[in-house]
Amino acid sequence: MRFIFAMAVAIGLLAVTSDGLTQEVATGAVPQDRQLESGQARIGSIVIEVDEIFEHEIRTRIYHLANKLHISTRAATIADQLLFHTGDVFQRRVLDETERLLRSQRYLNAASVEPISYHEDNTVDIKVRVHEVWTLSPGISLGRKGGANSVRIELDDTNFLGLGKHIALDRSSNNDRTAWRLGYEDPNLFSTRWTMALSHAQLSDGNDNLFAVKRPFLTLSDRWSAAAATSDTNTTGARYALGEIADQYELHRKSFEVGGGWSSGLQGNYALRYLGGFRYQSRDFEANDRTTLLPDDRVIAYPWFGLERVEEDYLKVRNLDQIGRTEDLNLGSVAHLELGLASTSFGATDNALVVNALLQSGFELGSEQFGIGSFAINGRYEGGEFRNTVADVAGRFYRRQSPHRVLYGSLRFTRAMHLDADEQVLLGGDNGLRGYPLRYQAGNASALAVIEERFYTNWQPLKLFNVGAAVFVDAGRTWGNDITAGAPLGWLVDAGFGLRLGNARSGLGNVLHIDLAFPLTRDKNTASKIDRMQLLIETRKSF
Repeated sequence: MRFIFAMAVAIGLLAVTSDGLTQEVATGAVPQDRQLESGQARIGSIVIEVDEIFEHEIRTRIYHLANKLHISTRAATIADQLLFHTGDVFQRRVLDETERLLRSQRYLNAASVEPISYHEDNTVDIKVRVHEVWTLSPGISLGRKGGANSVRIELDDTNFLGLGKHIALDRSSNNDRTAWRLGYEDPNLFSTRWTMALSHAQLSDGNDNLFAVKRPFLTLSDRWSAAAATSDTNTTGARYALGEIADQYELHRKSFEVGGGWSSGLQGNYALRYLGGFRYQSRDFEANDRTTLLPDDRVIAYPWFGLERVEEDYLKVRNLDQIGRTEDLNLGSVAHLELGLASTSFGATDNALVVNALLQSGFELGSEQFGIGSFAINGRYEGGEFRNTVADVAGRFYRRQSPHRVLYGSLRFTRAMHLDADEQVLLGGDNGLRGYPLRYQAGNASALAVIEERFYTNWQPLKLFNVGAAVFVDAGRTWGNDITAGAPLGWLVDAGFGLRLGNARSGLGNVLHIDLAFPLTRDKNTASKIDRMQLLIETRKSF
């Protein structure tokens, strides 16, 4: 009997591997992914299912009305994002990449790609299911951070007519300027993998124009990329001291770039890419009635060549940087190096070696514990020394304590060398030191440490927001004398707490932060410039 049983099992396995997975068909089950891959199954029909903003079990009339008023995402829009087609060999990795690409679209908040049926001709049908969010935003938004208010009046749609296109018309006002801006972004130009972005802004102190078209490396399997971009900006630049403007000038900034890359595609779990292109960047300065130190005009023009290695090691997680959403955490490494040769023969002001480099890697430090570290350096080697060069070391850490609680920490150190006169290393309420004014400290180096206890709930008021909260402590300082800002004040520490509202049904910003931060370090000479409490209201991409 054992012999007969063993023979039956062997025959069954042979049928699976050599006759199109017939065992699974006979039982009516879809084979496992590894069996589909080993059997070289091909993709048959592709079913696209777009869920409405509010589920049918929600019976409130206003939610039904919202579903009716919303223009649903077209199946063709989703099809343009797919990385596979009918007739392709089934690969689970490609389905996973497609899920991540769909989840990255602002007009969707969930996506799944799964095989649903298998056929005798060794084909497997795939279902792509996505969940829409509300993308049209006519209205007014208010914000506050570092003691400064901002107002935005907008008509914004990240999924215009269900086509996945982004149009925006808004008027904004903040501590620096007021602006009218018209913008358009197309993530799939003419249903291809080319993208296009263009915008025009009329500023209270000038104007800003941008045009860019590119075909990026969307996946590790992509073999080539190409890009061209140009921008032209007229505005007022400034240097800051203790959050106040200490120097000011008129700035005209222009840039132009063409480039691209080639890759041999996926090699194991990584891709190696060879990059190159040409960049032109110019800055012209004029004095106004508040100018004390006018920066020198400069042009940096250079051909560049680069090498990039990208590794894939994704985990699906929830409740880390979002609330109640699936997140794609990449623990794989990224290494990127660009070297350019600026020359007066290309129109540059001086000859220089231009360096841009990034190293990043993630680590799983234990059960539900993750760390991600990075090192970046950007600048130029000119006249025998590094000029306008900034090196940045950063790390962040997550430790899950329960499904609804995570301990988060981050550390960042920045070092600048011989900055151009229009550049500063700034630290304040606008970049992490929440208890202090905007651009409060300046120097040639800075450090910022954050520790935060994050709380996630299942509460979803009115089916619109996922609610969370945080308790935090920030500590930061600068070193070195800035030519405008004066001597640093040493370590500054603040503590506070806040509410987090994750948009469950909207694609217009991921997490709304409402924080109260209290400065714990107050220099006696500058205490009058610091409120005893800072109220911060802003939308961020993460918790």
